[in-house]
Amino acid sequence: MIGHWLNRALQVWRSEETDDGHGGQTSTYVRQPDDVRAKVDQPSATDRLLAAQTSSEHSHDIFLLPTADVRRLDELRDETTGEVWKVLHVVGPSTARYRKAQAQLIQGEGEPDG
Repeated sequence: MIGHWLNRALQVWRSEETDDGHGGQTSTYVRQPDDVRAKVDQPSATDRLLAAQTSSEHSHDIFLLPTADVRRLDELRDETTGEVWKVLHVVGPSTARYRKAQAQLIQGEGEPDG
């Protein structure tokens, strides 16, 4: 198990569709009841170069417990730092030791690049 490496608590926000009363729908993010423990890896120089060459949106690997309810297109938010990641997809190894969410860091308006 990797529980001792998971040093952050992240909120899980999931998009929910509701009828707008005029034949359309509105989409809003709703916080899920259970936060998840996670380890967020910073991308290496090689990861950044490969992403630039392939036009990849993936910027961070986020490691989770195998039971974490995290799905594609969820947002993971760190309340203490204000960081937000959009989950692009979730994968796991052949043995259920952990799950890995490949995610894109979403910068807030007015934040510096980097």
